[in-house]
Amino acid sequence: MPELATDLQATINHKLSALNPSGIRAFDNEVSKIPGIIKLTLGEPDMNVPEHIKQAAIKSIQDNDSHYAPQAGKPELLKAISGYIKDTRGVEYDPDSEIVATVGATEALVAALFSLLNTGDKVIIPTPVFSLYFPLVAMTGATGIQVDTSADGFVLTPEHLEEVLEQNKGVKAVLLNYPTNPTGREYPEETIKGLAKVIAKHHLYVITDEIYSDLVYGVKHYSIASLIPERTLFISGLSKSHAMTGYRLGYIAGPAAIMSSIRKMHAYLVTTVTDNVQAAATEALNNGRQDPIEFRKIYQHRRDLIVDGLQKIGFELSTPEGAFYVFAKIPAQFGDDDVKFAKALAKDAKVGVTPGSAFGAGGAGYVRLSYASSDEDLKECLKRIGEFVKNLD
Repeated sequence: MPELATDLQATINHKLSALNPSGIRAFDNEVSKIPGIIKLTLGEPDMNVPEHIKQAAIKSIQDNDSHYAPQAGKPELLKAISGYIKDTRGVEYDPDSEIVATVGATEALVAALFSLLNTGDKVIIPTPVFSLYFPLVAMTGATGIQVDTSADGFVLTPEHLEEVLEQNKGVKAVLLNYPTNPTGREYPEETIKGLAKVIAKHHLYVITDEIYSDLVYGVKHYSIASLIPERTLFISGLSKSHAMTGYRLGYIAGPAAIMSSIRKMHAYLVTTVTDNVQAAATEALNNGRQDPIEFRKIYQHRRDLIVDGLQKIGFELSTPEGAFYVFAKIPAQFGDDDVKFAKALAKDAKVGVTPGSAFGAGGAGYVRLSYASSDEDLKECLKRIGEFVKNLD
């Protein structure tokens, strides 16, 4: 196998080489080597893609739908996305100029950040949050300002945002994610209204990642896009709502003036989304509105199962209102060393969880457990965790 020439080894992108690999994936790879481990580490739905969506993808292939699609997405898909957003957020986006179908919500984030940010700009990122945001912002040359929300129940309050803005000049955008990965917290309507006022007052963009918004329990999701659409880049997708993680279908919507740049960036990155994936997504959005509701019932049952089990063991945690994660405080014996706790739990109890510090400021001392697993696995994990904690005592 060839080795890179010695004189080339120091020539790669310095911004990229300075970034650490994903802490979530790195830890998952490490514990995956332990025989007999049950992993609650990744945000991977264990459901199958609904049959009618699979059939739409199959039909696309059988119909020889195998040529370049329009770069922003097929007209029927963009129309379906527009209709879904209008029905659920009350905002009408023009399919011809204000929406782009992307390769997952990840590509939507990349296209948005690289279209919007310049070197020296600042972006406020409430934490703990999905760790991908940090390196993406850094690669643009901008600075991510991590705002620890742990003192406010893992929600960025308008008062806290105002305080951070007063301390930091040159902020261009706020990056929101809710329901939030890793905490499962949903933002109340009044909080969103307060944040919208602060964002408008300071002339900022808001990039809102609402990929988990179809998976909420006992609350109503309220999008900031419905309040300040003129300042909002709205990102979502079908990975979580329809268990389509492998299809890689996301989308972004916003005002035409900024979306023209995002469309250009998207075209440079991927040209266009795969044809049969677009056909599946169109079917999901037009005829699969009930699918997330059915999934939600299963996830809510699992949430209640794991929250109740962890609380009985003695863990301190809040009941999540959305997504499929529980964010639990680790036992006092470990202090804030969540990595040490997670490694010990994996080695001794054969249960894989993700250290909270992987999600930025405010995550230290916690672990994230995904309940996108079977009842049997969750019950066995609770049993193993209980025995592990008992042995600690």
